[in-house]
Amino acid sequence: MCGIVGYIGQKKAYPILIKGLQRLEYRGYDSAGVAMISTNGNLNVYKAKGKVADLETFCEDKDVSGSVGIAHTRWATHGEPNITNAHPHYSASGRLALIHNGIIENYATIKENLIARGIHFKSVTDTEVLVQLIEHIMLSNDLCILEAVQVALHQVIGAYAIAILDCEHPDTIICARQSSPLVVGLGEEGDFYLASDASPIAEYTDKVVYLNDGDIAVMQLGKDLIVVNTDNETQHPKVKLIDVTLGQLEKGGYPFFMLKEIFEQPNCIRDCMRGRINVEGNRITLSAVIDYREKLVNAHRIIIVACGTSWHAGLIGKQLIESLCRIPVEVEYASEFRYREPVIFHDDVVIAISQSGETADTLAAIELARRSGAFVFGVCNAIGASIPRQTQTGVYIHVGPEIGVASTKAFTGQVTVLSMLALCIANERCTITDNQYKEMVAELTRIPAKMEEALTTNEQIEHLSSIFTYAKNCLYLGRGYNYPVALEGALKLKEISYIHAEGYPAAEMKHGPIALIDSEMPVFVIATRDKLYEKVISNIQEVRARGGRVIALVTRGDEQIRNLANHVIELPDTFECFQPLIASIPLQLLAYHIAVCKGKDVDRPRNLAKSVTVE
Repeated sequence: MCGIVGYIGQKKAYPILIKGLQRLEYRGYDSAGVAMISTNGNLNVYKAKGKVADLETFCEDKDVSGSVGIAHTRWATHGEPNITNAHPHYSASGRLALIHNGIIENYATIKENLIARGIHFKSVTDTEVLVQLIEHIMLSNDLCILEAVQVALHQVIGAYAIAILDCEHPDTIICARQSSPLVVGLGEEGDFYLASDASPIAEYTDKVVYLNDGDIAVMQLGKDLIVVNTDNETQHPKVKLIDVTLGQLEKGGYPFFMLKEIFEQPNCIRDCMRGRINVEGNRITLSAVIDYREKLVNAHRIIIVACGTSWHAGLIGKQLIESLCRIPVEVEYASEFRYREPVIFHDDVVIAISQSGETADTLAAIELARRSGAFVFGVCNAIGASIPRQTQTGVYIHVGPEIGVASTKAFTGQVTVLSMLALCIANERCTITDNQYKEMVAELTRIPAKMEEALTTNEQIEHLSSIFTYAKNCLYLGRGYNYPVALEGALKLKEISYIHAEGYPAAEMKHGPIALIDSEMPVFVIATRDKLYEKVISNIQEVRARGGRVIALVTRGDEQIRNLANHVIELPDTFECFQPLIASIPLQLLAYHIAVCKGKDVDRPRNLAKSVTVE
């Protein structure tokens, strides 16, 4: 979940490192640091608690010369956020500096052994244990730095992405990965760029190498990239092209990335469907369904594994697939699935959903599914990430980089992809008629325009948000396809405004949560017209009878609920199964504006990071 940046070449390293950290700050912002080989050969390490801006202030009067460096922005795992625990970490002699994303599970045992050999530690991190181990191996066995790294990584259990500087070899950066992402950028002038994902690299090059688990890369001035494994066997990774524009990485005039990404959704969903729905708007083509038709169409059961917002998208996918395809679907938290000895059959299809494609628990669930013989299908946003490379096939959501920690456009992109997948399989299985299929595909193509209509509620929601900043607790209610929308709305509010909120199936309210309702409890109800509409009206009346304040999301023109609710937000009509794509937008805006009213840093909510690459 931390962010790693590195550079070696002809340019000044410090500006590249700082800009890279700013682009990766969504991955962690407890502390930040840089290590650089200066023009006079010194290894300088500068660290600051807080955000990248705090590091910049600290470095104003420091020697930031040199063209070789590594940098890190931290999301704390071992040790509280402070300067001592911040990365980079020095080795005992001060010769090595190392940055790390991941968790070394056996660090305590290694640390005890090193302490017994007289090595002293300054921090309580697992990262310092690794750099001390590498130097101890190097000096004790008269090995070069690469050999020492290889020996050390054979002793390490856990996940890591690391980068190391050695002041005695100032023209080299060594990096390695295991279950944590690293990408190397290849510059036009022999420069090398290093990062946790492609966003800091896109400004300088479109040619990248995604390192695989077990890879160790050696970047050396004036030489070609060398990639080996821990047994010193040469690897031959492919150079790939990335398609990320600078405009996607900037706020574009919006105060926060989250608001920008909310408003990007209509165009993002058009991009998601482009090339997959024909120009007539009546046919979907997914290459994964063509290439693996037998596996997908004849599946006896589908298991969806995901975490957080992706899990909510999976709940919607379950209803889509079961309703349209008549295939039973289970939705599992990846973090629980991997540990509970699930029953997996050879004819199961496991769909793994992750925006980043690097979610540690989801990757572990994939490994378990593959070992059990299941066919694994990935849904991901980040091209070249681990999940697309570890699944048999899948679909990219193609919504562009999502920088805001609270997911918005990735959620609607995931739901859109699951909708297209369900329609494709249903058409192949003949579980819906051809007319139904064409009508639903046509309606799906109209969703981006209806999202634009939903975004016109922004000013109304901004006003409502100022009313509800007082709330300590909120309830979100929905039924059917809108129950996962209630869960997602509550999660967004919790993530960025720190108001406790719970999503519930509306009918379950009377089985406990109704005891919480009073005049101080805002209740947000997704009450668009569908087959459960009358039932939801009854639930609203139950809330009003207890003095609760109801804010209802309704289909445009709904006067019945307008007369019941305290406030209504009108949305365009659509098919029941596509309502989550519309109804999620005002709830995203609501969470955003409440957080802004409360003075919160919307893009960097406390204790959270964008990509959860550790357990």
